[in-house]
Amino acid sequence: MEIQLLCVGKTDRSFWSDAVTEYEKRLQHYVKFSLVFLPDVKAHKKTNSSKIKKSETERILQKIKKDDLVILLDENGITHTSASFAKAITSYMNSGKRRIVFIIGGAYGFSDLMYQKFPLRMALSKMTFSHQMARLFFCEQLYRAFTIINNHPYHNP
Repeated sequence: MEIQLLCVGKTDRSFWSDAVTEYEKRLQHYVKFSLVFLPDVKAHKKTNSSKIKKSETERILQKIKKDDLVILLDENGITHTSASFAKAITSYMNSGKRRIVFIIGGAYGFSDLMYQKFPLRMALSKMTFSHQMARLFFCEQLYRAFTIINNHPYHNP
């Protein structure tokens, strides 16, 4: 089983990337986990958001394999508690898929094509976070989910 977090754009602050790296290391004890960063599309004043989303979609689709289970991290997705996220991860792992790919889109979100192709959506919160914060929060919650699954004393119910 492999879990991948696919992100549009880079983390430009070392304190965010250092924290994400810490959880990335911790996750290796439980699962093959990787982060993949795709360059964001540079917007000009005359570039409209639909063109940016289309270009980002093309880049994302190049990284998705036919048999991947794909979950879009989207503000309108399902929200979980940490315990219910752990149950969801267990369910995804038992789905028979070899790889689960969670995707954080670009600044303008996902294209309609992404929503059509990948109907599974999850929200980290009802609040809006920077993409860099979302990466960290996701990695921490994924680590927490694995500690719950494995009955390790990280999560206090």
